Amino acid sequence: MTGKEPPLKDEPGAGARRVARRSELAIADTWDLQPLYADDPAWERDFAALQQSYPGIAQFRGTLAASPTRLLQALEAEKRIDLRVERLHHYASLRAAEDSAAGENLEREGRLQNLLTKLGEASAFLAPEIQAIPQDLFAEFMDDPVLESWHIRLRKLRRLRPHTLSEAEERLLALGHSALRGHRETFSQLTDVDMKFDPVTDEKGVQQPLSQSAFSSFIVNPVPRVRREAFHTFYREFGDHQFTLASSLASSVRADVFSARARNYSSAIEQALFADDVPLAVYDNLISTVRANLDPLHRYYELRRKVLKLDEIHQYDTYVPMVGDLDTKLSFDQAVAMVLEALHPLGADYVETLRAGLASRWCDRYENKGKRSGAFSSSSYGNPPYMLMNYKSDVFSDVYTLAHEAGHSMHSWYAQREQLYQDYDYPIFLAEVASTFNEELLTHHLLEKTTDPRMRAYILNRQVDDIRGTVYRQTMFAEFEKRVHAAEEAGEALTLQSFRAIYHELLEAFFGGDFTLDPELDLECLRIPHFYNAFYVYKYSTGMSAAVSLSDKVLAGQAEAVPDYLGFLKSGGSQFPIPTLCRAGVDMSTPEPIQRTLDLFARRVTELEELLG
Repeated sequence: MTGKEPPLKDEPGAGARRVARRSELAIADTWDLQPLYADDPAWERDFAALQQSYPGIAQFRGTLAASPTRLLQALEAEKRIDLRVERLHHYASLRAAEDSAAGENLEREGRLQNLLTKLGEASAFLAPEIQAIPQDLFAEFMDDPVLESWHIRLRKLRRLRPHTLSEAEERLLALGHSALRGHRETFSQLTDVDMKFDPVTDEKGVQQPLSQSAFSSFIVNPVPRVRREAFHTFYREFGDHQFTLASSLASSVRADVFSARARNYSSAIEQALFADDVPLAVYDNLISTVRANLDPLHRYYELRRKVLKLDEIHQYDTYVPMVGDLDTKLSFDQAVAMVLEALHPLGADYVETLRAGLASRWCDRYENKGKRSGAFSSSSYGNPPYMLMNYKSDVFSDVYTLAHEAGHSMHSWYAQREQLYQDYDYPIFLAEVASTFNEELLTHHLLEKTTDPRMRAYILNRQVDDIRGTVYRQTMFAEFEKRVHAAEEAGEALTLQSFRAIYHELLEAFFGGDFTLDPELDLECLRIPHFYNAFYVYKYSTGMSAAVSLSDKVLAGQAEAVPDYLGFLKSGGSQFPIPTLCRAGVDMSTPEPIQRTLDLFARRVTELEELLG
């Protein structure tokens, strides 16, 4: 049954369906985790080996400044531990993602997290000791050839010197990490497992199950009543848990602020940007540039209202394709073929590697009961870059999701093969360039293939919605994060009411005065998983803006554009993001790439007005 969605089995009641259990999926439609571990017992053996080996790191305590060779021995010992930890965590997290209702999956993650707390305590001396090496002596160490392979990592580490605490303080922070981040687990379990949504009556009068994943299908339904019912049913469940969710989000913000203050940063946002050496001006430029370009967005919403023949437009009307009578039903295999063809400009090596990876079960394709919602790519050094999806053939945006996650996975694949372990892991700032670059190539490919004006309008609608969702929407999220963290840092109370008030102000600005805002939409700020990894979402906006610039160069056939782009993928985390992108051909320290993308949005809206007017 490769390439087909899993059957949804009948339950009592004519035409009713339920979400498939994990055991009902075809093996070919699930990821193959055997390259990580042959089975759960193999994971257990490696876990036990880590328990036995990690205390050995203590032998290096107090000796790192003795000689370059001694420092190298400590770094290599830590690397061996980290490689094992990364592999163990990779497997455990993927097993939990495929079915978070299975007790053994949660128990495996929990035991590993507890061990990581102990490991963090045991190795807490490493960073402070390296930071404490006098600058003159450290310079001598860096001149020694034995440390050549660690130059990049050591320079990044020494940069954190003002924010690295004493050994005792680092130990306390390591001990408290799990407790401080427990709200993430609470949010995940509440929204992915405990929440039970009432069914929604589809356009045929049949009740269908509503879940986090299925919600995306309902809000692209061409029947307004179905979209409206799904929206209100969905948010009714969130409303029933709004105080718990607000408390969890407030705890997340407080943990961010605590960490920043403990490490001597002026603010949580400074701490978040410091690791990537991204100036605050990049974040502020994004918000101010997008704020100055809201008129085309409001114009688009008015076009959408007219095309859909609505008296008023609601948020649940903003995802259904405006050209809704086209057949966009695509099997997973058809989606793969479409994406591979679109990526042809990147060359045979890129395309054939991705084709082989998908054929060898890098991707877990379909929704099942207890599976994590959404999509992601996840990798560990020397292992396949796995992708989780909840693919639905009637949601055309899932084709874009496949291209997006494939971009992440291929970024990991190239980085692992070109960089040492200590330098391969690229930051999110760069990751979002690779993923949205693929989406840009997909849009270009689809626009080139069609001569049908309505099909062209459909694809343009997709591109406009992509920019709207990735640049406008994520920037709104980024501004929300900045404001709620600033409120906590100013000593203001973070409550359900304050979250809703801040979010409502943003909704009014970004949707405009002619848009109908349902009161329930204020609760959206409580259901965004990325808010539990603060100051992350702005990277979607900057990533897409960089991707638009880089893809323009590749599609225009500019000399060296493809080698420069592949060089960007291969660079991994060997440099900070801004210079890495400069080498690839785009300067993100200026507002220009943001403005270029928003100008593209405005042009596409104008073209849509002409096609659909």
